[in-house]
Amino acid sequence: MIGFETWQVALDALRANKVKAALTMLGVVIGSACIVLVVTVALSGKEYILAQIEGVGANIVYAEFVRAGVKDSAVLSDELSLADMEAVRAGIPQVAEVAATREIPQTVVVEGVERPVALVGVTEGFQRIRNLVVLRGRFLDADDMASRSKNCVITQDLSNLLFPAEDPVGRAVQLGELSFTIVGVFRERVATFGQSEIRRESVVIPFTLMKYYTEDFVRVLYAQAARPEDVQSVTHQVELMLRSRHRAEAVYLVQNLTSLLDAAKNISFALTVILIIIAFIALVISGIGIMNIMLVTVTQRTREIGIRKAIGARRKEILSQFLLEAFIISGTGGVIGIAIAVMIPVMIEPLLPGNLSVPISGVSIAVAFLVSCFTGVLFGYLPANRAAKLQPTESLRYE
Repeated sequence: MIGFETWQVALDALRANKVKAALTMLGVVIGSACIVLVVTVALSGKEYILAQIEGVGANIVYAEFVRAGVKDSAVLSDELSLADMEAVRAGIPQVAEVAATREIPQTVVVEGVERPVALVGVTEGFQRIRNLVVLRGRFLDADDMASRSKNCVITQDLSNLLFPAEDPVGRAVQLGELSFTIVGVFRERVATFGQSEIRRESVVIPFTLMKYYTEDFVRVLYAQAARPEDVQSVTHQVELMLRSRHRAEAVYLVQNLTSLLDAAKNISFALTVILIIIAFIALVISGIGIMNIMLVTVTQRTREIGIRKAIGARRKEILSQFLLEAFIISGTGGVIGIAIAVMIPVMIEPLLPGNLSVPISGVSIAVAFLVSCFTGVLFGYLPANRAAKLQPTESLRYE
């Protein structure tokens, strides 16, 4: 155990050299703050990326018809249908919701002005699966689907183009030969930039009315798993079901967002590791600084060490004193760095957009403190050992 006298001597030595101790501590402050901040930024980035991906729709499995076969030509029976959707709903217990869509290019006419749009036919569960946000009015409901009512909803971008500074709900639009009433305005919760059936300028109508524009087969079939752990099983079962219901030559693409989520997690983990390595390098550099400063300190305090040894201080006590000085410098620097690293996210979180949170990892705080202390003691051992080995007679003669 380190005695009270050793603590007192070590603290007195640091107080006598406040500027030198503060400058030595600065590297540890930066290194420990970097470790906590790096982990905090990595966790925040990971949560944001995963939230963006999951914002497209949670636990989604989607299927598309790709081709009939290498030598065969496609026939209508190869296409996905509403019967396939109902078979998935009834035949796979882990499925919580299903939906189907079909999109075609079309033109919309408002007060004699014609504009190209994407016409999208959807079934009832589409909004829930895709997490679409209704901004005005309502989305298409079960009554719209069952009664084939000529109601539609439009995207926010299309609303701004067709009805600037006006409420489009209740207005009539002409889509081909049919006239529709706008009942709502919506947007995607997370923009897919045209990589889904929803484009910037889209009109969504009940799927049952698509037969007036084209064949009413399904372009994309969606199935939503009840739990995240069911996604892989549902993906496999949907693929098997489609194969059993169609010709063996037909090829269907059945995918989920799990691979994209895994890729995002792997990228986040790799970036975190790289940044933590950089933070550790900063701590190593600060440790080298501690060692250099303390080597100089040992040289400057050679006569003091000789006097202490001459009046009875043992080698162990001298070693403990200098190790304690290194520990106090690195430990205090670690605490200050951690405090700074914790305050920064707390201060900037209110300025961040939306509900983006900045999680602070307790593990990173503990690791930063322990590594800071270990760095100080490790790099402080060489000068401490050198001071402990000094001979009293040679130390007293040192000028």
